[in-house]
Amino acid sequence: MSKAGGDEVAGGSSSEKAQQPEDETPSGKVPSKLSATTTGPGWTKVSCPCCVSEQVEPLVLVKLGEKVRPETKRWLIKLIGAPQKDGGAALLAHPGEDASGDIIAVSAPRCTLLRATEELGLCKPYRNGDMEAFSYNDRDNFKDSDKMEVFLTLAERQYIVKYELDGLRAQRDLRIPGLSDSYTLQHRDNIWQKLGSARVIVDTLPLHNPEQLKNLSEAWYCGNQLAQPLDSVNGYFGSSVAFYFSFLDFYTWSLLLPAILGLSIAYFSGRLCFPIPGEVQKEMVDSVSASGVTHVEHDSAVSGHMILAVFSMLWSTVFMELWKRRSSSLSYRWGTLNLAERFAEPRPGFHGELGVNPVTGRVEPLFPEWQRDLRMALVSVPVVGLFLGLVVLGMLCFYWGEAQVQQLHKDWDSLLSQTLLYMPSVLHIVYTNMLATVYKTVAQSLTEYENHREESAYEKHLTTKVLVFTFFNYFAVLFHIAFFKQDVPLLRKRLASLLIVTQLVNQVTEVVIPFLVDRFISSPQRAESEDDPQEDKFRNQSNLPAFPGLFAEYIELLVQFGYLSLFSCVYPLTAVLLLINNLTEIRSDAYKICKLFRKPFFPPVANMGVWQTAFEVLSFVSVVSNCWLLLLSPRLQELCQENGMSSTNILLLAVLVEHVLILVKLILAVLIPDEPDWIRKKREHIEYTSMQALKQQKIQSEES
Repeated sequence: MSKAGGDEVAGGSSSEKAQQPEDETPSGKVPSKLSATTTGPGWTKVSCPCCVSEQVEPLVLVKLGEKVRPETKRWLIKLIGAPQKDGGAALLAHPGEDASGDIIAVSAPRCTLLRATEELGLCKPYRNGDMEAFSYNDRDNFKDSDKMEVFLTLAERQYIVKYELDGLRAQRDLRIPGLSDSYTLQHRDNIWQKLGSARVIVDTLPLHNPEQLKNLSEAWYCGNQLAQPLDSVNGYFGSSVAFYFSFLDFYTWSLLLPAILGLSIAYFSGRLCFPIPGEVQKEMVDSVSASGVTHVEHDSAVSGHMILAVFSMLWSTVFMELWKRRSSSLSYRWGTLNLAERFAEPRPGFHGELGVNPVTGRVEPLFPEWQRDLRMALVSVPVVGLFLGLVVLGMLCFYWGEAQVQQLHKDWDSLLSQTLLYMPSVLHIVYTNMLATVYKTVAQSLTEYENHREESAYEKHLTTKVLVFTFFNYFAVLFHIAFFKQDVPLLRKRLASLLIVTQLVNQVTEVVIPFLVDRFISSPQRAESEDDPQEDKFRNQSNLPAFPGLFAEYIELLVQFGYLSLFSCVYPLTAVLLLINNLTEIRSDAYKICKLFRKPFFPPVANMGVWQTAFEVLSFVSVVSNCWLLLLSPRLQELCQENGMSSTNILLLAVLVEHVLILVKLILAVLIPDEPDWIRKKREHIEYTSMQALKQQKIQSEES
């Protein structure tokens, strides 16, 4: 569905009269009959008879700058409503209360929605009940293809509107009415991005459906139910959000088994997890003396240490394999099993010299791959390395502070000094969190500078940068304590501090602060009554803060998973603390996305993407980590010493065990297929029918 055809509207021709809003008065005023469900005067006309409808649902709100002139707004409405062959978006636009207002409501007619459904590669129920890749030419054979509210979810319809607006490109050089010549559109410029930089468009946001939102809230977090309404979440917020909450739900309930095991070990080895104050002091003194593996632990604790180490390796593998099977089932159910992303229009931020894309044949900006690689090598890699150096600097400061408070406690031996023992860990956690916040902004700038063509490539490189830093930032100290200092008590203390402090900080920053801001600052400004005009209610939605995305949520889960799979054998209550946190996290995250932020745009996705790979990598690294921690087990060392084994032989034994466990993980991965057999057959069937449809379409075009 190329935007490259024609240049009448985007090129500034005179089809203005045909695209004027209906029933506009000579003064430019439009009666304020904009409703959330019914049409009124002011909506642009549709040219296709099958798209004519008595009801139009506003899907997206475009908020304009305060100084935008009426002629600029009228031109923009024309552009949104013009056919695609004339360079428009083929959408429906409404100017709000009058032609000089600062909002435009946007909806989409049937044909535009259906063509975009095919272009995105969405699967929909066929007349026989099976999911098939949607084909516009075969649209009449798909169930409910004449009822857009049923055929497409609200999230899909709203994303399609954004997809069409983002794809608007100037067909030739064009001066925007009402703006200075400095904002002239060049051929193939992204119009929506250019209007944003000119502050003509301040924001573009999907609109809430109050009735659907209320029903979803009651079924999601307001009641006492344990199961999440994932299909409703997918329908309202999109598959990206639904996959996150599905993974959070699956991960949380998967914590039950390690939590029960951890509680059992903690109960039978109380000294490991609940040491009395005197033992705490002794443990800290031992830690600062760097006595390493010579710490004496209770026999039952050592046994639990070994059991948890082996269990964590196997659990992480089984968990990820079962999740992949669940993910593929959800992808089929939500129609995202066969998404098409390779030949999409360039993302709005992409720039370069105009040329012909050798794959698609479209005229679009081109950017040499070698320049992108050079930017990554000379700029991105050194900057990322600099931040990793700051992580190391923070780790060295942590060790220095740890030594200082240990000496202070040794000299004072008081309750205050005992409390100060945890201060270096707390300060270091705050430092790492602040550094992570700064780094995320820097990573976004670096990825933008690399100038990736596809949105998926941009997200992949951005996520990879953050993952590398996150792994180093959160786990470097733990690996150093385990592998170099070989100090199990210090590792246990550090892990406990991370679990408790990080969870408290996350809950406060993610829920408590936004709730307080919304309750005492934002809500009074958004107060409304049923008699208020619909336009004012839409403006109130735009006054909510933008949803920060799922990036921080996935990072939090990834760090949790790392603590559990890599180091939980030294602190058996890890899974218990994570389970308690996540049971509240599900509801707090649901409340946050429904009430505290404006409704976000999310594209359809088939899985968690690069995040799934990150979890699998951590699962693999857990073998190395847990095998090494097994070596630190006093019981294992005592057994080896009793049998006369040297340090070299112990290390060789650990390497052998590591390889055996890796082999076991690989066997488990093979025995548990990534997708159920019926999903595999459905996928192959969808690919086959898509290929047959392409052949038929080619034959028809040749005959015509």
